[in-house]
Order: sequence, then structure tokens, then C-alpha cells
Amino acid sequence: MNNVKITDLYDLSHTAAANYLRQFTYPWEALKGISSMIIDLGSRLDPEEYDNPSENVWIHKTAQVFPSAYIGAPCIIGAGTEVRHCAFIRGGALVGKNCVIGNSAELKNVIIFDNVQTPHYNYVGDSILGYKSHMGAGSITSNVKSDKTNVVIKKGDEMLETGIKKIGAMLGDFVEVGCNSVLNPGTVIGRNSNIYPTSCVRGVIPADSIYKTGGIIVAKK
Repeated sequence: MNNVKITDLYDLSHTAAANYLRQFTYPWEALKGISSMIIDLGSRLDPEEYDNPSENVWIHKTAQVFPSAYIGAPCIIGAGTEVRHCAFIRGGALVGKNCVIGNSAELKNVIIFDNVQTPHYNYVGDSILGYKSHMGAGSITSNVKSDKTNVVIKKGDEMLETGIKKIGAMLGDFVEVGCNSVLNPGTVIGRNSNIYPTSCVRGVIPADSIYKTGGIIVAKK
């Protein structure tokens, strides 16, 4: 299946997970090993640059973590990132540089590239968010199908079996997700695409597209 590979979606110069991701063809293949990768990366971070407030948690000294935020292990928070009030990082989160993890946002088993914003009431689980992607207020990733079967990536009549039960969304670089949208399990959004607010999105959305109300997809002009 074309346009859903790591090389199609991401500029790997914008994540500390670059070498890890290069091992895989499709981004969801990387989900299983995120926690182990974070622990390995964290053990090699410079203590002059990163605080280590608890076991397997590393926070860059220039990051701002608000007092009411919860940071679970394993986790790395990059330089210049803000983790705002009541953010809930459950663990397995690699958060890049200059990101915003907002009030009441929840992260679990994710790779967040540099300059990503999940600023208000977002749930992001078993997902990878590319460079400068943005999730509008209330937008979430749904990571488990209602029938609890393995997630299948769908692109038109093409279907790619993943063999994985929990997959959220794979957002390419510069993706904009509108407020209160739901990204269904196995959603893949190509680079530079926009999702209209309140959308219910599933399958593969091509790069440089606009996903409109009613599931209409048009190319950006």
C-alpha cells in the first residue's frame, strides 16, 4: 500500500526516535517497542541537559511542566516543551522539542515529533504525530475497535492487515485536525492535510488533502 509508509509521512530529522523508526516500513509497526526505546534513549541522555525526577522519566531543563501535570514512566519531554495543567501522560511517551501538551490532554504509547500541539482536551493513544502537526480542541484518537478485533488499514478497496489490536492515528508532518474530530482506529493522514472540525475520520487520507464534512476529500489547491 502506497502513501502510508514512514518515509511517506515523516521527516525523521525532527524526532529523537529517528534511528528507531528507520527499522520499520509502516509506522504502526513501531508501536510495540516505544517504551523500550524510550528507556534506551533516556539512559544515554546528558544529565547536564535533562532532569531525572523519577525512574525512567527524563525532562529537559528548559521544558515547563505545570504542578498539576502527571508524568508516568517511561517518558522523555524535550527542550522547550510545555506540559500544562492537568495533563496526564500515562507512560510510553516520547515528546519532542517545543511541543504543547495541553490542559487535560492524555498521552499513552506515543511518539510526538518536534513542534506538535495537543493543546486542549485531547486523547492521543498508540499513535505517532508528525512534525508541526496540530490537534484542535477536543479532537481524539480512538485506538481500539468496538468489536476488539485487530485493526485493518483501509485505503479505498485496499486493506492492509496489521495484526495489532490497538492502533490510534498516524499523522504526517504539518497535519491539522479540526476541533472535536474523532480519528478512528488505524487512521493515516498524509502530510499537509487538513481535517474539518467535528469530522469522524477513518482509513487513509492522502497528502495535501482537505477532509470535509460528510467524508468528502478534495485536493488542496
